Amino acid sequence: MDWFSSPGYWLGRLIFQRGLAALYLVAFTEAALQFRALIGERGMLPVPRYMAGVPWRMAPTLFRAHYSDRFFAVCAWGGAALSAGLAAGLADVVPLGAAMALWLVPWVLYLSIVNVGQTWYAFGWESLLLEVGFLAVFLGNDRVAPPVLVLFLLRWVLFRVEFGAGLIKMRGDACWRKLTCLYYHHETQPMPGPLSWFFHRLPRPLHRVECGANHVTQLLVPVLLFTPLPVASFAACLMILTQLWLVLSGNFAWLNWLTILLAVTAVDFSRLHTPPSTSAAPLWYEVMVIALTAFVLVRSYQPARNLLSRRQSMNRTYDPLHLVNAYGAFGSVGRIRHEIVVEGTADAVPHEGSLWLAYEFKGKPGAPGHWPRQFAPYHLRLDWMMWFAALSPSYAGSWFGGLVERLLAGDRDTLRLLRSSPFPPDAPPRYIRARLYRYRFTTWRELRATGECWDRTYVREFLRPTRLIP
Repeated sequence: MDWFSSPGYWLGRLIFQRGLAALYLVAFTEAALQFRALIGERGMLPVPRYMAGVPWRMAPTLFRAHYSDRFFAVCAWGGAALSAGLAAGLADVVPLGAAMALWLVPWVLYLSIVNVGQTWYAFGWESLLLEVGFLAVFLGNDRVAPPVLVLFLLRWVLFRVEFGAGLIKMRGDACWRKLTCLYYHHETQPMPGPLSWFFHRLPRPLHRVECGANHVTQLLVPVLLFTPLPVASFAACLMILTQLWLVLSGNFAWLNWLTILLAVTAVDFSRLHTPPSTSAAPLWYEVMVIALTAFVLVRSYQPARNLLSRRQSMNRTYDPLHLVNAYGAFGSVGRIRHEIVVEGTADAVPHEGSLWLAYEFKGKPGAPGHWPRQFAPYHLRLDWMMWFAALSPSYAGSWFGGLVERLLAGDRDTLRLLRSSPFPPDAPPRYIRARLYRYRFTTWRELRATGECWDRTYVREFLRPTRLIP
């Protein structure tokens, strides 16, 4: 091994690149299937209207040159096709420079989508995918051994993800310091998974163990990433196990899977396999990697300062290219779960005896008997924002009215975002209302008696009966 390359991480790079391409595939596919109702020309938050009010330097995107729903679909499906090719190993059968170009294209395409996605794309894992995707451009292919400097930069991202999440918890909700947050989190998290009910019903002493183990993994283990082998590999494996636990307990889009892939790059697999022979890295490639490393280290000043700040931001990007970001998750945990139930009626004038029928969402809780499902790493953007809207109406101010309008109009693109609609597109409801309920997981006894995993109680009106104005 020379100073620049580390052949022992060849297998880790292979797993990382294939996995990252698969996550790109999920992200582009999800964008293609959901964008028309969310940010399309007739969506809730149209891209053209957004770009008209935001300068180019604040949101660089290919769509500055041209936007149409058809062009967006071409970009999204094109990104999905290229991602599928990268997942199949396309970058390993072309020269190094061409491989770097292939990895750059999905980054540019997804950056263009995120920068016009507005509130629908304001999640920490969007910036994480972009930051990691940019570093992947410089990770090389089978022609060269993995560059040590890029592997170090990937560990630096992993450190910020885990350590940032650990610090925001200790600085935030007191229940993290008391080891009691997991009494509530599995029930109140944004989108529970099929096993979340069982996680919630674990004995409370086990919840305290969960919480304590989380602190160890996020506050102590990340430091070990920068120690010699085999300690660094062992630390990465602990992170992988913790992230798999989170995968089982809820739906967090691709956050957990991308963190797992980052941890894989810190594992030395040289004892398990013999790396294939590779050529020496060309000088131009070494220069680019060194320049990248210097650039990232300089840009890391603000994220590092954020880690040390008492006013730590949970998720923040410092430039419109999302190159070096601050991360964190669940600085506070809700004790009570509220959900918005959207209902419609066919009555021309609603009255006390009107029949109101509920719209059912794919991921967020609705009918008490509907068991949560596994969707991650696929991201149900509308379902997530409905969770935020239930926390506070301020989260719904920009888009909820548009959702109601589209349901009243029987908009097919909007209805495709739902699990089921009680009204066909050609016979939409006359009125829509929204009601706020308190949800809780049922007990073992209640589950056996009713077969329902949720119990809900009416809280208040969220939106009074509303109709389209002729």
